[in-house]
Amino acid sequence: MCLGGLIKHVTLVENRWVSFIEEGPSAIGGFDPAALSAHTDSFRMQEDESLAGLLGAYGQAAERTEAVVMGLDSLSVSHPLPEAPWFEAGASWSARRVLLHILAETAQHAGHADILRESVDGARAMG
Repeated sequence: MCLGGLIKHVTLVENRWVSFIEEGPSAIGGFDPAALSAHTDSFRMQEDESLAGLLGAYGQAAERTEAVVMGLDSLSVSHPLPEAPWFEAGASWSARRVLLHILAETAQHAGHADILRESVDGARAMG
């Protein structure tokens, strides 16, 4: 786990879920071994990737999210979730629910980044 990998992963997830808001479940993709391998690779910063480049891509994802949200008539627009063992069968998510998911995902990985920072400087962020 590295900071660049966390940023890369959060960017991928945000882009994928914003595409879900626009396009529906096909934007999430499949859950075959190749897709799961690509998901795992999203946590890895490759040798040809730079932290500056990954941060730039994250900034672009944030700008896209803002543009999509501002263009919605309602946060209630919804789509059925793709079939996956971790989604309730037949469930749909509204844009509002998707945005809450993006927020929770980002917060969770910010916590992971804080663990990395703590392991380097030894300082605790809270308490």
